Amino acid sequence: MGSSHGATRITRLAVGEGHEYVPIVKRSHQLWRELESEANTELMQTTGGIIISAPAADSLRFHGRNGFFERTVDAARRAGIEHEMLDADEIERRFPAFLLAGDERAYYEPEAGLLRPEACVAAQLQLALRHGAVLRYDDPVRALRSGPGGVQVQTDTTTIDAGQAVLAAGAYLPGLLGGVQWPRRLAVQRQVLHWFATDRPDLYRSGVLPVFIRLHGGEGDQCYGFPMADEHPGVKIASEQTALTTTPQDVDRDVGSEESHAMYRLHIAGRLRGLRDELVHATTCLYTSTADGRFVVDRHPELEHVMLVSACSGHGFKHSAGLGEAVAASLLGQTAGFDLSPFRLSAQAWAAA
Repeated sequence: MGSSHGATRITRLAVGEGHEYVPIVKRSHQLWRELESEANTELMQTTGGIIISAPAADSLRFHGRNGFFERTVDAARRAGIEHEMLDADEIERRFPAFLLAGDERAYYEPEAGLLRPEACVAAQLQLALRHGAVLRYDDPVRALRSGPGGVQVQTDTTTIDAGQAVLAAGAYLPGLLGGVQWPRRLAVQRQVLHWFATDRPDLYRSGVLPVFIRLHGGEGDQCYGFPMADEHPGVKIASEQTALTTTPQDVDRDVGSEESHAMYRLHIAGRLRGLRDELVHATTCLYTSTADGRFVVDRHPELEHVMLVSACSGHGFKHSAGLGEAVAASLLGQTAGFDLSPFRLSAQAWAAA
């Protein structure tokens, strides 16, 4: 009922949201493969990934950062990530699902691909149990406070005393920290994922179509999509909206037909071959975003034994394995593996507001 679902999630090594994320996603890719081996299940599929930009979209704001396309290319060059730059003719030749105007360019990354979020979470829980973790379901957390051993967590059924707590509640974070001022600056946004019917499944199967992000105009003129790699007999495509906010309790989880028709008109018609304005499946997702799209990874400003790991601003799942490892190491007094200081509360654009 939060953010870790939707059948597929894009993962990419060159992260246009900021150079500081590149080491995290690189480590996450290693950990996803280790987790696959230990859980004996597929979690990550390497499909390649392409970001297509129209001239008007080169400076487009995406996930809170301006110039997403150029920042992605710069991140790849600085980190030595394998990639190619393609013109419109080469894009259409190699990936004929795309219909182009002729002036587009693209960044192509062969190591990009998709993650299966439900399978990832299930594997992590399975292995956590194997290693001695205790999992509690259907027992909501109602409060956190200082306790004799460090922190006290109050749920509907019990009180848990612990030395440390990690609060990774996503869209539920503002509600849990209602007495603290800064969570009010976190924006919880309803996003919609659509699967459209296709007359040309040959163009959209894995091995033919990479995961993609397409920037085709001004603010809000972007979408992303996947090859046909999940259980739904359609092509998954979505966009992002930042204008409207909600809460996990108030969000409308039903997707109206007009929402899908509008998605088709704005982002698919004339841009992708062989897709029909016919919905196969749809679902909603919640983003919890900061003003500049950064993560928050820091100590609670009032509870020193509580670590906050949220918000992830709509681009967190691919980083979650590496980020989780780093947070665990930090709590144990070990080296985190990469610098988490860019994600402190003091580093946020609204910290002094």
